[in-house]
Amino acid sequence: MDITFLLNGESVELRDVSPTVTLLDWLRDTRGLTGTKEGCNEGDCGACTVMVTDPIGARALNACILFLPQLNGKAIRTVEGISGPEGQLHPVQQAMIDHHGSQCGFCTPGFITSMATAHLNGETDHATALAGNLCRCTGYAPILRAAHTAETLPVPTWLKADTPPTAAAPERPTGPTVQPDTTDQLATWYAANPNATLIAGATDVGLWVTKQMRTLGPVAFLNRCTDLQQITETDTGITLGAGVTIAQMIPLMDRLHPSLGQMLRRYGSAQVRAAATIGGNIANGSPIGDGPPALIALGATLHLRHGDTKRTLPLEDFFVDYGKQDRAPGEFVEAVSLPRQPDRLKCYKISKRFDQDISALCGCFNIAVENGTVTAARIAFGGMAGIPKRAPHTEAALIGQPWDDTAIATAWDAWEQDFTPLSDMRASAGYRLETARNLLSRYFLEDIGGHVSVRQVGA
Repeated sequence: MDITFLLNGESVELRDVSPTVTLLDWLRDTRGLTGTKEGCNEGDCGACTVMVTDPIGARALNACILFLPQLNGKAIRTVEGISGPEGQLHPVQQAMIDHHGSQCGFCTPGFITSMATAHLNGETDHATALAGNLCRCTGYAPILRAAHTAETLPVPTWLKADTPPTAAAPERPTGPTVQPDTTDQLATWYAANPNATLIAGATDVGLWVTKQMRTLGPVAFLNRCTDLQQITETDTGITLGAGVTIAQMIPLMDRLHPSLGQMLRRYGSAQVRAAATIGGNIANGSPIGDGPPALIALGATLHLRHGDTKRTLPLEDFFVDYGKQDRAPGEFVEAVSLPRQPDRLKCYKISKRFDQDISALCGCFNIAVENGTVTAARIAFGGMAGIPKRAPHTEAALIGQPWDDTAIATAWDAWEQDFTPLSDMRASAGYRLETARNLLSRYFLEDIGGHVSVRQVGA
């Protein structure tokens, strides 16, 4: 596979690229750019952060789980390219010096690159922008002070000049490694190669290579399929292409369903949200993925495609059993759609840390009330079963009841009919069941005018 990209302002053309060489390994081993560090090698610590610019804009991404073919037609800046061509310091670099934001220095390149990306984009929520960067010795206060100091200073001209080059044109997608331009091309190739791996953001597949040392076989990179990356709004609903990133979903959900928008900010880190796609979050079938419970609670419909054949099904029906989904070989997730509706959604992610943590359980509630009576209810959870799962018995116990404490009490015993959770390192079965019940009470109290901040430990 041939690819073209811009690296620190210099045009790079690579031929016969191995599909599973990570950007981190190539930068360090081939180019000698060792400022980008290998820490966790799974997208958690941020030591490998690079700035990637494409038509969407500039994003901070984890180089350790970013494969070279994903960079075709993009511009990359490593920490070496954050400073100017004549050694001029970027404002965030000078601020880090002034505020003593670095000690051992191992994490500093990643912090600098994340801060420079946020600075370029005018972002001032530094705690969120830097939640994916782990400092091992200095502490975050001086780093946050440095980010705040630099936020009003002008963007250096050398970063403004990054214009992504024209991507190397892929060959007709018939080989074992392809970069289709359209969903039609993808559908044809995947039907002929049903055992292939589809890679969009690589936030999951990347770990198959870096941690499990797996050989992937045939691979299709989806980053050129712009028709998978569209958000379509109509009077009746919203359709999210499978390639829409979690970061792209946030402003949409802030407007339509703010509780989901807030929860999506706890999906990994800024680097992960900028790469991970909603299609990948659904297709991998994880029982603790945070996207499906919310979408199920909203009544989402999944759109699947195999060759020229398309079909739809309710999202909750896609998840059959642990590790098993209703998806035929060669069939892929094309989109997910949501009906327009009044906002009654609340999402509660329960984890030991606020940022960068996997859910012990994630509960999403969408309960309609008219004239003081529950008329409809959709409740879905992750982390309570081997799949993302609705709570039909609890829903049925609520519907037709007055919206008061009695309704909550009436539904108490129904939870055990819906879920038999497991105990594991994140939570016991008893804790999960009790918490699910309590979250219904929390939903009710918030709905009648109470308020509980979601930004608290364990919330």
